[in-house]
Amino acid sequence: MSAVVTDLNPVLRGWAAYFRNGNSGRKFNAVDGYVHERLAIFASRKHGLQGRNWTTRYTYGWISRLGVYRLTGNVHWAMAHASR
Repeated sequence: MSAVVTDLNPVLRGWAAYFRNGNSGRKFNAVDGYVHERLAIFASRKHGLQGRNWTTRYTYGWISRLGVYRLTGNVHWAMAHASR
């Protein structure tokens, strides 16, 4: 799992840097949820577990301990007018 997270974090950081300006909070939340789901399903298959009850096995604490970069909370609102 650490190799997957190591490969994934630079991609997520790049997306956050590129898309952080504007109204991207909902999309960041959707991407975070998708990343959580796919990593949990990957871990389930790795450990021989079946079923889609990954939300009870792999909680927010699990994904935080892995060190996955979270996009949520990285939105910078642009100014509506030019700064002086």
